[in-house]
Amino acid sequence: MSREGVDHALRGLREERDRIAASLLDLDGHHGSRLLKGARLTGETWRRWDAAQERLAMLWRLFDAYQRVLDAAVELRERSPRPTAAALTELSGLLSGPSVEVPDGEIPLEARTLLGPQEQRVTLDGAVALMSEAYEFVAGEVAAADAAWTALLVPLEEAEEGWRETARLAHSLDGTRHPELDRLGRELTALGRLIRTDPLSLVRDGQADTVRLDRVRATLAGLRVELAGVARLRDDYAGLLEQLVASVERVEETERRARETYEAAVAKIESPLLPEPCRGLGTGLRDRLAALERLREAERWVEMAGQVAELERAAEDAAERAMGDLRLSAGLLERRGELRGRLEAYRAKAARIGMAEDETLTRLYGQARDLLWTAPCDLRAATVAVAEYQRAIRASESETGTRR
Repeated sequence: MSREGVDHALRGLREERDRIAASLLDLDGHHGSRLLKGARLTGETWRRWDAAQERLAMLWRLFDAYQRVLDAAVELRERSPRPTAAALTELSGLLSGPSVEVPDGEIPLEARTLLGPQEQRVTLDGAVALMSEAYEFVAGEVAAADAAWTALLVPLEEAEEGWRETARLAHSLDGTRHPELDRLGRELTALGRLIRTDPLSLVRDGQADTVRLDRVRATLAGLRVELAGVARLRDDYAGLLEQLVASVERVEETERRARETYEAAVAKIESPLLPEPCRGLGTGLRDRLAALERLREAERWVEMAGQVAELERAAEDAAERAMGDLRLSAGLLERRGELRGRLEAYRAKAARIGMAEDETLTRLYGQARDLLWTAPCDLRAATVAVAEYQRAIRASESETGTRR
């Protein structure tokens, strides 16, 4: 190499060394590197970081060897302002020849012997190539771990804070342990340990798998909503109790009406074939109201919330059953009333067409009226009688129209 060639090469190599040093320092100070160095790693993450650390140590040793060769070349050039041929030959060997000794750990197996590793040397460019390969490997592992932690730590910490808030809320309600909250706490603790010590075990196809964490967060959110509802129940208990009492009273009133209507139907309708209305629906609800009051006095709000929900459902079911009983009995009485109305309407029609005094119509009307105004009323026979009276009126109306 000429003197100009040597000087040009030294300038380029110095700039290259500075860039390499800056990259290595950036890698060493990277957030992911600090996390990996400070964490008590396990599993897949520990295995991969252990391999990366070996490559990183080799990278620093190789950089040290690279730098020593470069420093030697710089020193030699500075000692020879006007280098001789021998000095240029030596400088050429340092700058372009196999002058950098590769650390033992990087010697390929096929290049080793039974007695130990053989010395292996590469050029400065070869050393840079080896360092680049090692750097990419280490940087890739650091980036993978950092990406996994970035995707997992924030939602984990949010879930943990959410759990603490929910636990405080649960404790304020009844001061007892909540089984589901305890289970979520145990699962969250296990997930936290895994995420903080082995995040790479949760990476699938380059993406952090958050399924378990998402499931815990969703369940926790639902529980928090549920407990918030319990808190509202506690704070608005007086109003809620008023609503529950009103619901029970409606059931009792409907039950009373259903019983009265049933008795009326049995008395006024012949063979009604009605099932007897349910008894004691309101009484059972009253007992459950009293049980709620005992829970309130004991401030067992979480348990009470479940009982309130059950009581509300029971009151709705009881109201529906009582109303069903009422409709069955009322339906028969309404049917009798409907037949009475139809009979009188047909009688008025007979009068309009001038057939009010017709003996056949008078007889049929009397039969239908006797059936409908006699207790108990035979609804089936009365229905037939009203239908016969209707047909007779229509027949008479047709005959009158024909004569005209």
